[in-house]
Amino acid sequence: MRLILLGAPGSGKGTQGDLIEKKFGFPKISAGDLLRKAVNDMTSIGKKAQHGMQKGELVKDHLIIELIKQRIQKNDCKDGYILDGFPRNLSQAYSLEKIDPGQKELAVDIQIHKRTVMKRLSSRYICSKCNHIYNINKEIRPSAEKKCEQCGGKLIQRKDDKPEVIKNRLAVYHQKTEPVINYYKKKGVYKAVNGESIPQVVFEQICSIINESNMEDNEVEAVS
Repeated sequence: MRLILLGAPGSGKGTQGDLIEKKFGFPKISAGDLLRKAVNDMTSIGKKAQHGMQKGELVKDHLIIELIKQRIQKNDCKDGYILDGFPRNLSQAYSLEKIDPGQKELAVDIQIHKRTVMKRLSSRYICSKCNHIYNINKEIRPSAEKKCEQCGGKLIQRKDDKPEVIKNRLAVYHQKTEPVINYYKKKGVYKAVNGESIPQVVFEQICSIINESNMEDNEVEAVS
């Protein structure tokens, strides 16, 4: 199964992807993580993508598509994978189907309000080593020394989590990504969940959708 997690920045796609990976065994592929690693490693793709990422713009399609292609062609993705942050426009959705046409698709949209996006992202800190997420306004708070409690790494606030960049990221999302939602609706593989709830409740909603989809497949196989 190719599980596509849709949703605005800060909707919790990364958190849900981790939970789904742990329960169902499919590797989570984060387009953002792939890009940040490429930038940190100063690869040819990373150098080209860095400028736009810092301003909150979407990276050029051919760059992110190549990163995704390289990742899903690895052996651990043979039976399925979870996509976080990809596809973000129709061109990417079309390219994805050409790269891996045989996978069954399920697109889950984690819906949250604009004010929730601003609150979550503007108060988010991330470990520079293990990428564990902290929030200064919630129950998971960074230590006074701004060090990660799991690995001791330095906690940082991403440049694209600054308020002025968040607004631009939201504008880009609505302009480019909402047509993707309509595309998956027409394909009959789109489902939506309420992302305003606590992570565990959102996770339970997504699990129900996945299990229901798997049951439908088993019924089809039994009939055939």
